[in-house]
Amino acid sequence: MPSVGISANGRSAAAALWPALPAALGVNWGCQRASALDSDTALVERCLAGDEAAWEDMVKVHTRRVYSICLRFTGTEGEAQDLTQDVFLRVFKSLKSFRAGEGTFTVWLTRLTRNLLIDHYRRTRLDRASESIEDSLPMLEAKASGESRTDGMLAGREASELLQHALQKLSPELRETVILRDVEELEYREIAQVLNVPEGTVKSRLNRGRAELAKVLRRQKVTV
Repeated sequence: MPSVGISANGRSAAAALWPALPAALGVNWGCQRASALDSDTALVERCLAGDEAAWEDMVKVHTRRVYSICLRFTGTEGEAQDLTQDVFLRVFKSLKSFRAGEGTFTVWLTRLTRNLLIDHYRRTRLDRASESIEDSLPMLEAKASGESRTDGMLAGREASELLQHALQKLSPELRETVILRDVEELEYREIAQVLNVPEGTVKSRLNRGRAELAKVLRRQKVTV
């Protein structure tokens, strides 16, 4: 496959595409369907051929997934937006390393995102602070508690903030596993590919992560 056409100043060339990023973050995702654009394989081929419109399509199709992972991992909207841009800059520079025969583009992109987040975590561990966000995490809540929501559940923003705070209490390896399974809904085999661990390890981390999350929620006295 041809290499990505990156100029001498690759970052500025990629940055020309970023007007699409804020729009992608604000798009009505109920109307945005990947199937309406190229398949991932065709999209990658167009990108590698230097088609700028294909890069914009890639941002539109995949920004929500990348941003969601970054947001759940960091707990901070502004930080998640910056990291999402960093992910796509890395995609711009590294796309030629993608091999369709070795796994799906989604797995490749998720692995790249995860690696960038781990690097970020290591760089910022000394001054990192958790912040509340407005996004709700009903799926995490249900998985952690093992029970259905009731009318007694803390509603809306307050519950969301408590859940996001609880997620930040997990170790990175447990947090990323819970995020990939319970938020992004990846299959066990896909998570194993992303994390480069056996499926049994994925299941073990997921069970531990859900249990730890439930403990934190109980300490916060979240009623279900």
